[in-house]
Amino acid sequence: MSLLEVKGLKKYYATQKAVDDISFAIEPGTIFGLLGPNGAGKTTLLRMITGIFYPDEGQIIFDGKKFDPENDVVHIGYMPEERGLYKKMKIGEQALYLARLKGLGKEDALEKIKQWFVKFEMQSWWNKKVEDLSKGMGQKLQFVTTVLHEPKLIILDEPFSGLDPVNSNLIKEEIYQLAKRGCTIIFSTHRMEQVEEICDQIILVNKGQKILDGTVNGVKQQYKDNLFHIGLQQVPQTIQSNYFEVIKQENNVLEVKIKEGATTNNVLQHFIQEGVGVTEFHEILPTLNDIFIKVVGNTPLARQFETVQQ
Repeated sequence: MSLLEVKGLKKYYATQKAVDDISFAIEPGTIFGLLGPNGAGKTTLLRMITGIFYPDEGQIIFDGKKFDPENDVVHIGYMPEERGLYKKMKIGEQALYLARLKGLGKEDALEKIKQWFVKFEMQSWWNKKVEDLSKGMGQKLQFVTTVLHEPKLIILDEPFSGLDPVNSNLIKEEIYQLAKRGCTIIFSTHRMEQVEEICDQIILVNKGQKILDGTVNGVKQQYKDNLFHIGLQQVPQTIQSNYFEVIKQENNVLEVKIKEGATTNNVLQHFIQEGVGVTEFHEILPTLNDIFIKVVGNTPLARQFETVQQ
C-alpha cells in the first residue's frame, strides 16, 4: 500500500494553473524526486500535501485514508526551501519547541535533539540565535528539526542549498539511513544531477503539469537512444558497418549508435571479425537533464533550465 497517493490534484491562482491535474503514488521507504525548474508548481504541490493549501480539485490519500491535515500533519516533517525559523530564538530552545509541537515529550525531545546535535557537531550552537547562523548552518538546523520526531513522510525542499560539499554529503547519508529505517522521503529540487544520484523514483513537472514519472532507471531506459561507448585497443582507419554508425571518436574510444534491428552482439562481432580488441563496452543512458530538454523541446524555459544545470 502506498504511503502517499495524489489523485488529480489541481490548484489555480486567478488565471495561472499552479498545479494542473497531477497524480502519483509513493511506496513506504522510497526516496521520491519531485523535479522541475523554478516556477513549475513544486512548492504549491508540497504545500497541499502538508495541508498548508487546500486543493481546488483532487484528493490526497495518506497512509491508506483521506488526508486529514489536523491529525496527519504530526506524521509529516517539512523542510521548506526558505528558512522557517525564529530569528531571535536560541537554537536549543527552538529545536525543543518544534519537537514538542510534533508531539514529543520534553525528555524524549531533549534526548533526540542532543543525539542529532552530536551527530552534526552542533553542540556549541545551543545558546546561539538563529540570526547568527550562516545559511548552511541554518540548513543543518532545519534538517534536524524536520526529522527528529521520526515522521512517516519527510519532505525536503532544496535541502542542500547553502551547504558545502562535506555537509551536503552528511545530509545525503542521513537521507539514505532514514529511508532504510522506513521513512518515505520527497526530495524536491531543480538540480537533476542530485535526483539521479539520490532518488529511487521521480516525477518531472513543468508549468504545473506532470511530464513523466517512474523509476530513475526506467525513465532513462524509456528515452535512451541506443548509444554505446566502445573502447578499442586500436581504432581501424576505416569503419563501415550495417549495424552501427560512429557518432564521435576520442583517441581509442568510440561513441556509436546501433541501427534499428541490430544488436550489441552484432557490434561486438564486427570488431572481433576485424581483429580489433574491445577493452570497454557499455550503454550510454541519457541524463535526466537531457530527457527534460528532449521532452519540453527547444523552448526558452528549456534553454534556461539547461543553463542552470551547467
